[in-house]
Amino acid sequence: MFSLKNGRLRRLLAGAAGAAAVVGAFAVVGPANAATQDSAADRAPKPTIVLEHGAFADGSSWDGVIAKLRRDGYPVVAAANPLRGPASDAASLRSLVDHLKGPVVLVGHSYGGSVISEAAVGEPRVKALVYVAAFLPAPGESALQLTNRFPGSTLPGTLDQVPFTTADGSAGTDLYIQQDKFRAQFAADVPADRAALAAASQRPVAQAALTEKATTAAWQTVPSWDIVTTEDLNIPAAAQRFMAERAHARTTEVAASHSVAVSHPDLVAGVVEKAARATR
Repeated sequence: MFSLKNGRLRRLLAGAAGAAAVVGAFAVVGPANAATQDSAADRAPKPTIVLEHGAFADGSSWDGVIAKLRRDGYPVVAAANPLRGPASDAASLRSLVDHLKGPVVLVGHSYGGSVISEAAVGEPRVKALVYVAAFLPAPGESALQLTNRFPGSTLPGTLDQVPFTTADGSAGTDLYIQQDKFRAQFAADVPADRAALAAASQRPVAQAALTEKATTAAWQTVPSWDIVTTEDLNIPAAAQRFMAERAHARTTEVAASHSVAVSHPDLVAGVVEKAARATR
């Protein structure tokens, strides 16, 4: 038998005990560190959600989406879209993004998709793009060109053209949807009283904005999500699918009108939150 008085044996046992203590310490510290990292991720600030409305709408079209996002703890801003042209509207949106702090998720509805596609270029704090029944033009393409590429839009026959003159004397044409045709064309799955309010408060888009060609496309480099509305009479579903597939966007399809943010606010907010979680 070995005696504990043997100095060499005592040193071996002491070394083994020390090694066991070190292993045990790592066994405890490892999971604790992982838990700390998870907790830190949970505490990371949520990105600000910036919502860009499209033609024939205004910021109130996002009301239901905003309510859901705020309940879930997201800071939200519904930007006022001038609806004058993708380049100038993108500059306006970029000014707002530059004013905000922290990461941002840009969400664009309809023509607003053209705007966020340009506004996000060169903006490293824009972590994700969400397109809602929207245009995702490539450089050289316009909204009107993409709409006409596929059959199904009945928008032209519902439009009311209103000439305008700017302060510098240049002339243009604003486009509205005729109020008595608004619900059937734009918001068929929205309650009639709500659609009537939207028809009365719609903001016109400059005709030139729909023919202005994109010069850049942020969806080529920024992760993108897309909601395709299969009962849309403004932007045909086939056009929406084409753009979403080309952008490699994570796509959700829903049987909804063009006014999906009003008729399905929880679905829209859910997709936005998926995009926001992917940025953290």
